[in-house]
Amino acid sequence: MTTQYYTATSLDGFLATEDDSLEWLFPLGSLKDSSYPEFISKVGALAMGSATYEWMVRNAETVAAETGSPWPYVQPTWVFSSRNLPSIDGADIRFAKGDVRTVHSEMRAAAGDMNIWVVGGGDLAGQFHDAGLLDELIVQIGSATLGKGKPLFPRRVLSPSLRLVSVYQMGAGMAELRYEVNKGLAVGVGTV
Repeated sequence: MTTQYYTATSLDGFLATEDDSLEWLFPLGSLKDSSYPEFISKVGALAMGSATYEWMVRNAETVAAETGSPWPYVQPTWVFSSRNLPSIDGADIRFAKGDVRTVHSEMRAAAGDMNIWVVGGGDLAGQFHDAGLLDELIVQIGSATLGKGKPLFPRRVLSPSLRLVSVYQMGAGMAELRYEVNKGLAVGVGTV
C-alpha cells in the first residue's frame, strides 16, 4: 500500500488557474488514454483539498462528461477543509481538518491493502510529504502554460529525495513522470 500524489500540471507547474479552474486540462487528452484507469483500480481511499472538492461540486456536469458521473469515486474520500462544505448525495465523503497524520491512519484502515490517492491540491500533497507519508508522485505534464495559478507542489524538495522511476508519453499533449519519494534522503524540505 502506498500513498500517491497523482495529478496533472501545466508545463509551467500549475495544477489549476488562479480561480481553481481545471478546464485547461481537458483538451490535452482523454482519461481513457492515460494511466488513470489502471491507477484508480488500485486506490482504496482518497484525500482531497477543499478547493479541488469545491471545483468538482461546481462543475459536476463537466466532471460527468469527462468521467461518466458527477462524483466518479466509489472509494471513501477525506476532504480536508477548515470550513463547512456541502456533502454530495450517495458519495462516501468524510470531512477532516488539522494534521494529515491523524487522518492518515483512518485512511489506511479504509484502504486495506490498496493505495491512498492524494488528489490535490499541491499544498495538501505537500503536507503529506512534510509528515513523511507520501511515497510516490505521479505527475502528468500537459503541453500548456498558465502563467499563474495553483502550484503543483509548493515545497522545496531537492535531490536526491525524489527518484525518477519512469517517463511515459501520452499522445501529443501529455507526458507522465513517476517519482519515488526516498524518505531517508529528504533534503531542503519545507514550504516556499
